[in-house]
Amino acid sequence: MTALRMALGLAAWLTLGGTAVGAQPWGPGYFPDVPLVTQDGETVHLYRDLLKGKSVAVNMIFTQCSQSCPLSTANLARVQALLGDSAGREIHFYSISVDPIHDTPEVLKAYAEKFHAPKGWLFLTGAPDDIALAQKKLGLWSVTDAEASDNHLASLMVGNEPTGQWMRQSTMDNPAFLASKLSAFLLGWQRQRGVSGLGYASAPTLENLDAGRYLFARACATCHSIGQGDGLGPDLLGITQRRNGDWLRRFIRAPEQMVEQMVEQKDPIALELFARFKEVQMPNLGLGEQDVEALIHYLDQAGAPPPAQDGAQPALAAP
Repeated sequence: MTALRMALGLAAWLTLGGTAVGAQPWGPGYFPDVPLVTQDGETVHLYRDLLKGKSVAVNMIFTQCSQSCPLSTANLARVQALLGDSAGREIHFYSISVDPIHDTPEVLKAYAEKFHAPKGWLFLTGAPDDIALAQKKLGLWSVTDAEASDNHLASLMVGNEPTGQWMRQSTMDNPAFLASKLSAFLLGWQRQRGVSGLGYASAPTLENLDAGRYLFARACATCHSIGQGDGLGPDLLGITQRRNGDWLRRFIRAPEQMVEQMVEQKDPIALELFARFKEVQMPNLGLGEQDVEALIHYLDQAGAPPPAQDGAQPALAAP
């Protein structure tokens, strides 16, 4: 009898409470509808214009950031390229400044252009208190934010507002992984990007990744290639032949200091690169001595000409 009463009680609770259980807790009662301003000067509201009824990916940035923001922004640009027409149409990307006093719409617009931001990616500013509230409600605030802007989380909050499903990812994740994860989570596994119907037999053999190759793929490939042309930064093919080892070591360890010195000294190469790449600066990756040596070794090996085949004469490099 007790078991029967418990069963009936559970059934009643599920029936009467179905609306409460199934209700979406992260809706208009949770997200503040604070006003924000886009890089084009348009005023929008956080909930009614940006979140309601949408699938979104949101992160925090500021344009004077010298650490995570340049990598995060460059990486998210690659993610959106991989998502194709889903980005901006079905999955909406928003980057909100944690430094609204400096980051005016005009500053954000120039920043977006530096990183080749696709149409539909909104860069947002607003009143400091409104942004702080939005940041906390979006789960993108931590105690380190109060210490310095550079300490904000390098996180991407991904959510489907109608279903109330949210997850947090790193903005630094591999762009192919992120594109696949976002499309599966927000659009359904049937439309997951980058998932092949082929079997394991057709999978390519994995190459052994040495430390330098791994570092390049994780920290450099977002902006640079080796022999595939310029990206957000210059093609690094032959960089170890064009610059001496000590110069490269200093630049990789502390790029912000090297750039400042070269601009002050009016180094013609630095000034030309600065202009060509819209003043996008390489962030300080915090690499140790062993990491720097491994990266230079990889750049040297990857930039070397292919070995001559048996009986063939090696090609001569152009003077």
